[in-house]
Amino acid sequence: MNNKTAPKDFFVHVAAMIALCVAVGALINLVLSLMDYILPDTLAGYFSAGSIAWPVSMLVVLVPLLYILEWILKKDITRIPEKIDLWVRRWRIYLTLFLTGATIVGDLIAIINTYLNGEITVRFIYKALAIFVIAGVVFAYYILDRAVSTSKVMMWRKVFSAVGLIAVVASIIIGFVIVGSPAKQRALRFDDQRVNDLMGIQSQIVSYWQSKAALPVTLADLNDSISGYIAPNDPDTQGPYEYSVLATSTAPLSFELCATFNMASQAQNLSETWNHDIGRTCFTRNIDKVRYPVNVVPTVRVI
Repeated sequence: MNNKTAPKDFFVHVAAMIALCVAVGALINLVLSLMDYILPDTLAGYFSAGSIAWPVSMLVVLVPLLYILEWILKKDITRIPEKIDLWVRRWRIYLTLFLTGATIVGDLIAIINTYLNGEITVRFIYKALAIFVIAGVVFAYYILDRAVSTSKVMMWRKVFSAVGLIAVVASIIIGFVIVGSPAKQRALRFDDQRVNDLMGIQSQIVSYWQSKAALPVTLADLNDSISGYIAPNDPDTQGPYEYSVLATSTAPLSFELCATFNMASQAQNLSETWNHDIGRTCFTRNIDKVRYPVNVVPTVRVI
């Protein structure tokens, strides 16, 4: 009989445990983020593509690693049946059962508490159900892993393993569809930077007005060697943003900022004042003299 835990056995089991915990956490986060996108809630804040990209990245690496480690462990047990009783294996299985069981119980408590407070929604039910199913599949698989290996037990282990793999693959595919290609994400990041640049330029124009009681003629007038501010250029083309004064008798402090965007703005991620279409988009602004008065510099009398 050889049931002594070798260093290899210990580290493979620990690696499998870590991969499982992180992968399950990533899958839960991915599913919840997908629901945030599919079932948006104005009270839940803005949706970020990063909330999908990170879990997808982790699952793409960790799930194959987990299945490889489990295959190695099963192969070792087939070759040396005594390894089924290794203490590190027993601890890993029972710790997994404890964590998944606690997750299921906590999930049920949250559902009941939310229902009793009258705050239950369809979105919350779907999220709670997703957590329950994911934790339940892992719990069932490792319960069977401790059972006596019969043909029926082995069949059900394969079923739960396949269900888990299908759920991961389906979630990753949906995540890729929503997030889009790396090129799309790069284009969106350029657009986000353009909006941030225009917001900063707008702020500088208002400050310029309050300091000098006039609008800048060009964006170069905003450059200040003291504060270190330099009007930014388009992050992709490196060309200057478009700026023009639109002063009229009814709107003497009106101006326009323009930029060329790669894509239409993501409505859930942007203030309506900066919504834009694909291509060249201009934003017209008018400074309110009452809200943004000129800073009066006191006159210093020399005696």
